[in-house]
Amino acid sequence: MRIDQSLILDNISFNIGEGEKITIYGKSGSGKSTLLKMIVGAYVPTTGKILFQDQEITRYTVSKVRQSIAYIGQEPILGADTVEAALLLPFQYKSNKYLKPSAELIYQTLNLVELAPKILTQKSVNISGGEKQRVAIARSLLLKKKIFLLDEITSALDAESKQAVLSLFCAPQAYTILSISHDFEWMRHCIRFIELDRGRLKSIHRDYQKIQIELKKIA
Repeated sequence: MRIDQSLILDNISFNIGEGEKITIYGKSGSGKSTLLKMIVGAYVPTTGKILFQDQEITRYTVSKVRQSIAYIGQEPILGADTVEAALLLPFQYKSNKYLKPSAELIYQTLNLVELAPKILTQKSVNISGGEKQRVAIARSLLLKKKIFLLDEITSALDAESKQAVLSLFCAPQAYTILSISHDFEWMRHCIRFIELDRGRLKSIHRDYQKIQIELKKIA
């Protein structure tokens, strides 16, 4: 994978099973975020292929992928003036109209991510990064997403909000998750760890103790 002729990712291969929770880690600039964005079609690999449910992700199939997968970055763009408008934005499209949530379901979903209903009237630009992430999570849940690509999802959360997100995502088999994280508490709930180093796959393992040692070296 090259961007502006620079090699970003090279010789990376792994698979994700339904219900698995996997964390990608590595030094800054190792290609972690680029890898997640490639899965949702933001970047196209210059060689090789990415498969989703045995079908190659191309410009013709990426819409199906985006209907099934939620990508939540460190600073999500909510795309609307108020939080309420941002939550309801996807349901304006024909493909999602049948999923349009009731007010009660919206309140229940906000509660899952430790957000009070009063946030609905706030301007999207005025809420914190952690709140934006949780609004993006709530929107994905309302869209019935079961596969999540999460980029440092706990980094901007206070202790209470973090526990809510952990309880939500780390329930066994509830969601399939590929995450970027350096949070030991998050990683403790994952079953496999993928280490990237300068755009290349360094290791895939299940050793949580190794994670602690490796991240101390990175720090």
